[in-house]
Amino acid sequence: MKDTLGVLLAGGAGERLYPLTRDRAKPAVTFGGIYRIIDITLSNCINSDLRRVYILTQYKALSLNRHIREGWNIVAREMGEFVEVLPPMKRVSEQWYQGTADAVYQNIYSIGSEQPKHVLILSGDHIYKMNYGRMLKQHEDSGADVTLATIQIDPAETYRFGVVDVDRDSRVIGFLEKPQETTLRSPYNPEKVCGSMGVYLFNTDVLIPVLLKDAEDPDSSHDFGKDILPKMVDEYRVYAFDFVDENKKEALYWRDVGTLEAYYEANMDIVSVSPVFNLYDKDWPIRTHQRQYPPAKFVFAEAGRTGQALDSIVSSGCIISGSTVRNSVVSPDVRVNSYSEVDDSILFSHVNIGRHCRIRRAIIDRDVHIPEGTTVGYDTEADRQRYFVTESGITVVTRDYSLFENPVTVDYFTSE
Repeated sequence: MKDTLGVLLAGGAGERLYPLTRDRAKPAVTFGGIYRIIDITLSNCINSDLRRVYILTQYKALSLNRHIREGWNIVAREMGEFVEVLPPMKRVSEQWYQGTADAVYQNIYSIGSEQPKHVLILSGDHIYKMNYGRMLKQHEDSGADVTLATIQIDPAETYRFGVVDVDRDSRVIGFLEKPQETTLRSPYNPEKVCGSMGVYLFNTDVLIPVLLKDAEDPDSSHDFGKDILPKMVDEYRVYAFDFVDENKKEALYWRDVGTLEAYYEANMDIVSVSPVFNLYDKDWPIRTHQRQYPPAKFVFAEAGRTGQALDSIVSSGCIISGSTVRNSVVSPDVRVNSYSEVDDSILFSHVNIGRHCRIRRAIIDRDVHIPEGTTVGYDTEADRQRYFVTESGITVVTRDYSLFENPVTVDYFTSE
């Protein structure tokens, strides 16, 4: 992987994760208590021995930049290794990033300065475990100009994916962008369809002229999946790499957590008795930056006032004080006070749940104080008057949403 440069796209607005992305970039959203979404892909890079990574940011990137600076300055710069944030510089355009391909094109000078043989394009908002070295080996063995990672999906799911037509030699012969239905079937499994994972490995001497040509096309949306790759099929050697999951479970795990429902379900999987996505695999560690907090504490063993957490993740610095937490993800420095109940919820850092509260199927953003006696998640219509509620009934409480007549005072300068 020494001749490969990773380019991690982390600049999307994350509109489908609103309001969690109102003040932060989507890859910076908390996941699994102590992680950020971007940590999963960065861990894949480190575990794959990919040690040169550019992170392309754009929208609301302050907390993401801080997280990368504090948590990912772990490689040897004196050996040419780096994990570096590249903000939009408008060096070759007067526009902000217009699409995934345009984001890479606008950083073409930074890519060229590293003189990589290969460029690996990655997304910062997917949850999966993948050894990119396996993909590189197939890429080189097949003599490919570009290789894209695919995953086997049910035909009923094609509306969510770019669908790839692959022949028996793994060569790509066509694309369909999120079709409602298709007759295409995978050469690896006749009951499945090959869906694109948004992971692309290019030879640099192929990528740069293709990006230049696309940038000059006024009819292009400047997206890899919609524009670049479909046009390359007839002129270049385009191959598919069938996803090999390092998660070591029977079912392949790859999740796009770009919607509140998908994000919620991915977190709820982690707290299940036998989660599909395994955070505890020592052979494929997921790393992050953690601030120094004391251990989690559970206090009071009185009848009706027992501090306990069941089927839950509880992070450092938390105090479960005479309350009950069930099937929930509790991030660092959270306090749940006496006689309260929290069920099926995600609590971000620095949340304080007052006494006698009942919280169910909720996402509570960082720094939110829930006043004593508050009920969230039990009356959808009442919640809609105060908070953001998804179509499936997940209630999202953020720092600026009114909690009764006196909204919480927010210090926007506190670090996330």
